[in-house]
Amino acid sequence: MSKNLGVKPYLFPMPTYMIGTYNEDNTVDVMMMAWGGICAEDMVALNLEAEHKTVANIETRKAFTLAVPGTDTLRESDFLGIASSNKMADKFERTGLHAVKSERVDAPVITEYPLTLECEVVEMQSQPYGLRVLGKIVNVIADEKVLDEAGKIDAGKLQAFVFDQMQNGYYAIGEKVGQAWHSGADLMKK
Repeated sequence: MSKNLGVKPYLFPMPTYMIGTYNEDNTVDVMMMAWGGICAEDMVALNLEAEHKTVANIETRKAFTLAVPGTDTLRESDFLGIASSNKMADKFERTGLHAVKSERVDAPVITEYPLTLECEVVEMQSQPYGLRVLGKIVNVIADEKVLDEAGKIDAGKLQAFVFDQMQNGYYAIGEKVGQAWHSGADLMKK
């Protein structure tokens, strides 16, 4: 039996992404976010609250990186979502993670994250419910350990995790359960 739950942001799963930017003093700022994703072939959309330090950094630098964290960095990644750079200047340093400067955009690449998109800001849209940042993907960096024999990302090797807003939990993903555009193809023959 179904139950009406009202208006809730209950779409599952929600991705976990790490936004990397530079502060005005060139120190690294990283925050976890879940409200966003791919919105076109070479575009991402981030839905953020305007008060985040990361938003000010994106507006100033016109660039950011967007990384997929692995389960091996869950503790550090969660902390980067809990702590505010507006209140904790050494937030990134506390994690023990490492950053290098992107070769393509004015933003850091966190070396422990297995997949990173380097992005340039296309537009920042004020919305009644927050701020939407549209970014153009200018390059994708992947650790070789998450690539298959053909050089493509292997979701099982990525060891990414998603956010469950209903239970405030993180869940590992990676088990392949079917083949896209094939598992249901036999129904086309009816």
